[in-house]
Amino acid sequence: MSSPPSSSSGKALDFEAASKSAVASVESLKFKHQDDIAGGVQVTSFSEIVDEVTLHFQIIRLAKQIYVWIGSTSANLGNLYAAAPTRPNNTVSVTSILGGVSDNTGSGIARRLVLKTGLNIIVACNIPKNNPMLEANAEKKLIEKLIALGHSRPKSQSSGPGLSSS
Repeated sequence: MSSPPSSSSGKALDFEAASKSAVASVESLKFKHQDDIAGGVQVTSFSEIVDEVTLHFQIIRLAKQIYVWIGSTSANLGNLYAAAPTRPNNTVSVTSILGGVSDNTGSGIARRLVLKTGLNIIVACNIPKNNPMLEANAEKKLIEKLIALGHSRPKSQSSGPGLSSS
């Protein structure tokens, strides 16, 4: 006949179960690796030299949106734009969240990223003003990276936001 566990071993089992539960909770909060985006957060950072200027990029992929930061000389946020597909005309709406409306560096990037991905896009852009070639080349590098990460729509859907009519 076996005896009931002593109170000290019962406490040890309770502690072990609580510890395993806490570890599982912490693991569920960690950032996902680039290949494990299903419902998690994917963060990708990289730097490129574009037109003799070092640009830094950070892409944060969430379930239904992408946040992009592009910066050059400092880690300031810069102008912040939100862009999203709109109905019923399958167009893209872009608005300035931070920064003046006279400086639209980044708004075109946000609009074209929505067309390319079909997702809601937030773009923070802190690159030199009045340099359209730098902006165009920065966008090219960004799109190359998004395609490499698998964040673009198939070519058959890239003509518009592709929203369903329901």
